[in-house]
Amino acid sequence: MTRVEVMKLRVYFGECDPAGIVFFPNFIRWFDASSRHYFDRCGVPSWHATEKTHGIIGTPVLEINTRFLKSATYGEELEIHTSVVEWHRKVFVHRHVAFRGEEMLAEAEEKRLFVRRDETGHIRAVMVPEDFKAMCV
Repeated sequence: MTRVEVMKLRVYFGECDPAGIVFFPNFIRWFDASSRHYFDRCGVPSWHATEKTHGIIGTPVLEINTRFLKSATYGEELEIHTSVVEWHRKVFVHRHVAFRGEEMLAEAEEKRLFVRRDETGHIRAVMVPEDFKAMCV
């Protein structure tokens, strides 16, 4: 069974377009926030802490595929359900599903990787840390 963590949020007026519909980049922002929320809930330390222990500064997105099914508006309570559906050597795939109650509004899959800075300051991919992976199952 895949572990799923849920991030709850309320839609605010400023997150909507003039028609009162959530502006689509906000879903991407919420999915990104839900990615870190997922790791928090799994017990993975903050990126500030992992930089000190593993050299890891975060998990940037390589690719995102998003599908929008229904709109949302201000005042609504939403939930973002996030899981890791694939683990590879350096890449993992997050799945996010946005719900209003039981109604699915949007879904996305993100390919991400763990990165650190090399001695020149450039960002480089590293192997998925086994201890982090173990926390997330």
